[in-house]
Amino acid sequence: MSTTYDQLVTIVGTLHHSPADVIAPEATFAQLDVDSLTLVEISMRIERELGVTIEDNELQEDLTLDATAKLIDSKLAH
Repeated sequence: MSTTYDQLVTIVGTLHHSPADVIAPEATFAQLDVDSLTLVEISMRIERELGVTIEDNELQEDLTLDATAKLIDSKLAH
């Protein structure tokens, strides 16, 4: 997996204490039981730590961790 994915997993793990055995690239935020408030916190942490702004409509409960990492990477490339 990418460095971005690893950073995302760290952010999610810090803000939402998901068991390590359920955190996987294909896991969605909904499957991890991440609520909307925590999604906002994750978005803010991504912006602060990775320098990428994720709009509210981009970070959804049905988005996988892998897709989120790819979204971040695409924004870093611009």
